[in-house]
Amino acid sequence: MMDESGESFTAAMDETGKSFITAARAYLTEDYLPKIERSLELLTDEQIWWRANPQSNSVGNLLLHLSGNVRQWIVCGVGGAPDNRDRDSEFAQRDAIPRDKLLAGLKRTLNEADSALEKLDPPKLLERHSIQGCDVTALAAIFHVVEHFSMHAGQIILLTKLLTGKELRFYDFEGDKPLLRFSSSSS
Repeated sequence: MMDESGESFTAAMDETGKSFITAARAYLTEDYLPKIERSLELLTDEQIWWRANPQSNSVGNLLLHLSGNVRQWIVCGVGGAPDNRDRDSEFAQRDAIPRDKLLAGLKRTLNEADSALEKLDPPKLLERHSIQGCDVTALAAIFHVVEHFSMHAGQIILLTKLLTGKELRFYDFEGDKPLLRFSSSSS
């Protein structure tokens, strides 16, 4: 039996876990995805598959990689779906896959990940999982995916600016507060 301080600590930890899961879901679907969508709007299919050199990835490869990473770590690793990822194929792809198909695949994966995160009970954040050969908690897996997604979204944004010479204008400002101009719900 827990005393009042134990119950309040457990409630606070549960609330912290819920906040973490909510923030992770928002970053993936309401922040990073709309920025990737905006970038893709400005790129041709040829630009999506352009590489600076053989060691570099194209935007298309990065989109395949993000789908694979989110699926493996969240949908499968945390959510329990079967994992059949072929990571090397994400980078080896050279034949152009149309933008709409790439974006649909990423959105489908993010929807599945969002569903898995929505169902995740905060106390399960500390459960251990074996993902991509790593022994991690669900919390660490989610943190990894959000950080990893952010890094590659930044690469896509940089490549878009490089290839188009355009400002992407993600934000409007209301006073000192930035407001995202584009969201996946508006596309």
